[in-house]
Formats: sequence, structure tokens, C-alpha cells
Amino acid sequence: MSQSTRRLTVAQALVRFLSAQYTERDGVRHRLIAGTWGIFGHGNVAGLGQALLEAGEEAMPFHQGRNEQSMVHAAVGYARQLNRLSAQAVTTSIGPGATNLVTGAALATVNRLPVLLLPGDYFATRTADPLLQQLEHPVSADISVNDALRPVSRYFDRINRPEALIPSALNAMRVLADPAETGAVTLALPQDVQAEAWDWPEEFFADRVWHVRRPAPEPAEIAAAAALVRGARRPLIIAGGGIHHSEAESALQALVDATGIPVASTQAGKGSLRHDHPGDLGGIGHTGTAVCDDIARTADLVIGVGTRYTDFTTASNTLFAEPGVRFLNLNITSFDAHKLAATSVVADARAALEGLSEALAGYRVGASYEAEYAAGKEGWERVVDAAYRADDDTAVPTQTQVLGVLDSVVGDEDVVINAAGSLPGDLHKLWRARSPRQYHLEYGYSCMGYEIPGGIGVQLAAPGTPVWSLVGDGTYLMMPTEIVTAVQEGLPVNLVLIQNHGYASIGGLSEQTGGERFATAYRYRAADGTFTGDPLPVDLAANAASLGMDVIRAKTVGELRDALTAARASDRPTCVYVETDTSNPNAPGAEAWWDVPVAEVASREAAVEARKTYDQHAADIRRHL
Repeated sequence: MSQSTRRLTVAQALVRFLSAQYTERDGVRHRLIAGTWGIFGHGNVAGLGQALLEAGEEAMPFHQGRNEQSMVHAAVGYARQLNRLSAQAVTTSIGPGATNLVTGAALATVNRLPVLLLPGDYFATRTADPLLQQLEHPVSADISVNDALRPVSRYFDRINRPEALIPSALNAMRVLADPAETGAVTLALPQDVQAEAWDWPEEFFADRVWHVRRPAPEPAEIAAAAALVRGARRPLIIAGGGIHHSEAESALQALVDATGIPVASTQAGKGSLRHDHPGDLGGIGHTGTAVCDDIARTADLVIGVGTRYTDFTTASNTLFAEPGVRFLNLNITSFDAHKLAATSVVADARAALEGLSEALAGYRVGASYEAEYAAGKEGWERVVDAAYRADDDTAVPTQTQVLGVLDSVVGDEDVVINAAGSLPGDLHKLWRARSPRQYHLEYGYSCMGYEIPGGIGVQLAAPGTPVWSLVGDGTYLMMPTEIVTAVQEGLPVNLVLIQNHGYASIGGLSEQTGGERFATAYRYRAADGTFTGDPLPVDLAANAASLGMDVIRAKTVGELRDALTAARASDRPTCVYVETDTSNPNAPGAEAWWDVPVAEVASREAAVEARKTYDQHAADIRRHL
């Protein structure tokens, strides 16, 4: 019997295939590829562009972007909000459109978040060679600029023949839906192949459900883990982003309620417990809380759940100072589970936490330990109160007072988004997360420019949810372009734009490391050639308004409160613009070190002194074996 076929172009077949892909976890089904972002050029307009038009919005919703990198950021924000169970695709032309994807792809893969990239490519037939925007490589004719996406993709293929799409598309979906393998997936599409027709088997277009597994822990691994915990006097849990991806927050709380083990959170894991839970100690590491880092220094067992252990979390391997400290890691990926020479439980976070809770029945930490961290938590709450407090409504707010006013305005369901600058440190220390999805920090790649498109992605994933994209002036100038998309789509993303005239975070780091804040301020050149003159007369609020946003300028604490309240009530994209008081910053300092190497030899005194401090801290670096 002959196989039933359908004649379509490669691009048409791909769109049809993508529209029939689903994920399923715990009996709930989601569209795997729920929409496509695109900017069209000669490398994709006649292929994927025509195919998307022909498919229609019901089969494949389309979103018009303004910058290729930011389209990936929007897709990543979407996937994170939906716990990686649904993703989006991004199509670009050949050339600069394709290379603009690289930063977004790296961000997705570093953060273990799914996104499908569909860049145009050279002619597979080489009938036009070289074509517009093609990179010619003198010794390898099959290389294109898309090969720059290989190291930042979890799966990469170039579709040089129509029939090659079938196995490649299936592999792409496999990786996107796999919680241990996911990240950016790239299918490079030669533009002549996109438009080429082929007789496709109908089975290729049948609905296909990709089960997102919850691998259970092995009994032997759980037994070993429970023995470690029972033998510990001062255990500490580090909650990573894997808890959110697995929807394991309730399982974590059950374990903490039963055992009294306190929880520290990475940037990705913050919100795993509500801020007011007795066991929640807040952020850990270089941007962590005092109570959390004090407990970490004396912990004899560190239990990492769904974390990658970045240098910010470990304070560049200086934080876990107890001589006999041991590590226990619960992670769905073997690669992360074995970090720090840990005893490992390779399993889904929720399944692993449930298994460990069962094995620890009857165990609880000592009462003195609970009293110790409870007192430390109470003390840190006073620090937060002081940083948030603004006694004078007519005063110009500091950055932490901006966060305090925002905290008083948002509801439990609101989502606060940030990625770079000085805000991640303040947020990690101070923000009181009220729900699992509220705290949305992209700090795996800490990519300036993520916040606005990321907010759009969250808004698309959770319509009706109040979304707040927090950006400084440096980040805003990197990538404000998707404001136009928010206006076009009618998405009421709220932008809190903080003007502090430069790179505040890197300025502080520069000062600490002997760089004397070189080239970190947005100012005119002075007579000596340095950037130390008057602040630049930029008006970012006017710029946001010119892109279609409603803009509310707030000069005082009271005006800021009114502006944020109005923004939250609005059904339009709204920017709240505020210049902060930088003369008296009231953010608490770092509670743990971060290794940024300082010049070993220098003639300037600032660098010489910074090196002395660096050597003192570097002596505490430890290899956990």
C-alpha cells in the first residue's frame, strides 16, 4: 500500500509540523511551539514568511519583533513563565539577522530554557554563490555565519535537503521537551530549500505528544542522601531554578516544615518558599543576605536542589568554610548533580524532594539551630525595612526605596523582571518574593536588554498578569526597541526606568578592583579627556514616549507611589521614570566575596591597594573534593 503524502514546501511542512507538537506532564497538555517571532529579509521572507502567512494565526500565532536578539529574549521569558512546558520559535534572515541570535541563544542555553531558532542560510544548491550577506570561508565552503550558533545551541542542524527535515525536526522537539537537555535549538534553513517542494508523509503532520518525564530517584541514592542528612548538625538547602521548572515548591515546603532545614535561594530559585516562611533565609552568595551567608559558612551539609552552583552562589568557592562540609545534590542533570564532588541524586526535583522527605521521616534539626537562623532572619528583616523605608514623601528616592515602594504596590500575582546592573544585587538581598513566579531574574547570563522583551514574553504566557520590567539607564539604552512590539500587541507591560547616569554596578566593581570607575558614567568628557564632566542631557522618558508608551515621571517618593499604582491599573504599556538619589545609597553591602581578578602589578595606587585586598580574599578559595 502506498503511503499517503502531502506536497508542501519545506517551510510549509515545518510550520505545519510545529503546529501539531505538544508536551504533556502530570496529565496536562501544552502546545510545544506556541508561536513564532520573526523579522523578514531575503533569507526567510519567501520561505518561512510565506509559510506562516499561509498557515494562519490559529495554526501558528505570529509576533513581529524589532530586534533579533530581543525576540529570543521574549521567547525565553515566555518559556520560563510556563515552566519550560511551552516554547516559541524565532525566524530571521541570513546574515546579521542570524548573528543577532547568538546572544539570545547563549542566554537560553545557559539558563536551560527552550527556544527554537530558524535562521535563513546560503543556497544549498550553490546556484547563487556568494549571495547577499553570505560569509565566504576560504577553506570550507559549507560554513556560514549560522555556525556561530553551534556552541550556544543544544542541538544544531542545517537542512540541506527536504527529506532531512524529518529526522532533524523530531530531534529538535526531543531536545526542547527534555528537561535535562533543553536550551536553544537551531535549524539553519538554506533559503532555496525553504521554498523547495516535496511529498511529505501524512504521519509527519499527525499530533505528537512529547512526555516531559519526572525521573524518580533510585532507592540507593535516596538512602545515601538520607544518611548524610541524618548525620548532619547544620544542613542547609540551596534552592535553584530547577525547583520552579519542576513545580516542586510544595514538595520543598513539606520537607522544610517536617525537618526544619533552612533554605537559601539562588537568583533563579528565589521564591521557592514565600519570603515569610520561617525556613526562608533569602538569597545566598555574593548578593545574599547576612543570615544566609552566615549559616552557609558554618553548614556541615549543603543540599543543592536544581542549582548550577555559579560563582555568585559559592562566592567563588569561599563561602562554604566548614572544614568538614559535604555536598548533596538533587538535580535532573547528572552534569550538575556531581558538582563540588557531591553525593548525587539524579532525578526530577519534585520526585527527589518527595523521596527524601519520606526517607527522613522523624528527623528534625536541633532546636538551637532553628533558633539561631530564626534570629538571623529577624535581624535581616530589619535591614530590609531600613533599606525600604522612606520617611519623607517629598524626598528623591534611593534605588532601594524604589523597590520598597514597588513592594507596597504589587500583588502576589505580579511578576518582577530584571537581569543586569546594580538591581540584581539589591533584589536578591531585599525583595520579598510572595509567589513562585513573582521573582524573574535572568542572572545565568545577566544580559543587559533582556528585561523589556522578557516582560513581553511573560505577558504573552500569562495574559492579565501585572508585569514589571525593572531597568537602569544603561540597560534601557541597550535594547528599548521591543517597546514598539508591546504597543503593537497591546500588552500592558510596566517599565520602571531608573536613571542613575551610567553603569552603577560596574562602576562600583571598578572602584573595588582598582579601576577607579573608568568609563562607567554617562557624562561629557572633561578637559583631561576623561568622562567626568556634567551628566549627558538624555531624556529617556521622552524616548519611551516616542516609542508609544504612556510615561509617568516621578520625582519624589510620593509621586513614585502614585505613578506605580496608576501603572498597575492601566491597560496600556506604561513607563514609570524616576531619577534616584545616588549621593546616599542605602543598599546593604556584599556579604560574601566574588572573584574578579585584580592587576597583579600596577603603578596606580588604587590598583595596588585593591590587589592587596584581593590576595586576602583569594587565600580563602577552596576546592571542594
